[in-house]
Amino acid sequence: MSFLLSLLAAAAPAATIAVPPPDPVTLVDRAAARRGDRSHALVLGTAHLSNLPKDMDFTRFAPLLDRLEAWKPRQIAVESLSGAQCDYLRAYAFAYPETAEDYCFDPTLARTALSIDGANAERVVLELVAQPTHSAADRRRMAGLFLAMGEADSALLQWKRLPETERHASAELPQPLVDILTKRAGWRNENVVIAVALAERLGLDRIYPVDDHTGDRAARIEDGNAYGQQLQAIWDSPALTAASKIRDMEQSQMLAGGSVVEWYRFLNSTASARMAVETDFAAAAGSTKYPETGRNYLAYWETRNLRMVANIREVAGPNGRVLAIVGASHKPFYERYLSMTSDIVIDDMERVLAD
Repeated sequence: MSFLLSLLAAAAPAATIAVPPPDPVTLVDRAAARRGDRSHALVLGTAHLSNLPKDMDFTRFAPLLDRLEAWKPRQIAVESLSGAQCDYLRAYAFAYPETAEDYCFDPTLARTALSIDGANAERVVLELVAQPTHSAADRRRMAGLFLAMGEADSALLQWKRLPETERHASAELPQPLVDILTKRAGWRNENVVIAVALAERLGLDRIYPVDDHTGDRAARIEDGNAYGQQLQAIWDSPALTAASKIRDMEQSQMLAGGSVVEWYRFLNSTASARMAVETDFAAAAGSTKYPETGRNYLAYWETRNLRMVANIREVAGPNGRVLAIVGASHKPFYERYLSMTSDIVIDDMERVLAD
């Protein structure tokens, strides 16, 4: 090869290297051919239940829990931030102003009471969870450690798995932490009403928080007020108005005594997913009036969902059966990105919720 050709070859862009990327189809075929024993994921799109009326009778959710229990999940993932990510958001508050305050449980009281930091709390609690049996003292200890980790849903699950006579303060769970758990038991959101209640039925030991806000910087927002106003203008359309009316009607029917399961069938239907995408993210992606704002919003949203699904992939591991509970607008993105993985089968929520 001449000296000139050598220089040109050295300067060639990396994209010209003749090494084909892994073929996802081949990966899936190989996984299926192994024995077909791939991990499974089931995505439950939900409304945020804290927005329902305060007098809502949540015992009406029992038929929904029955159907989800019959699917027999081995892991339950929720739209919450891990304690480790919350520590990161606090350390980098200059880049994520008020994000931890808005989305994170504050573990300060638990860490002080137990004289432990978040990393060591996680190390110890994972050792305890791995044990084959647990005494009441173990569960009180795990409840306190989960609070110190910053993962209050798992702490509440340990508290609820205790016999009522064992739900008391002790050396491993001081009274201030009992007070936190007692108050949290009355919360009325999907993590408590669905995830913790279902995990208690199934005898699981933890809830997996898989939300992510580290990608919030992808939006690169300089003027927050202008950004918000322009997004509202992007969303202001007859299609959004029509979709909102349909969603409100379905919720009103449920609140008036209709079936909770039927409501969740609507929330998890293809038609509902299409409405969510068309009136929100597709509108942002296609905006010609505010293209930069729309693309910034889409960058944030896709980054967040990709990282959430990566967290689910980690939870699923080689033998997972993961129920992922998430706001309904995330569902089509969850299923799209999960479908790109090689060793996970996405099960049909409409079939699970069928009579």
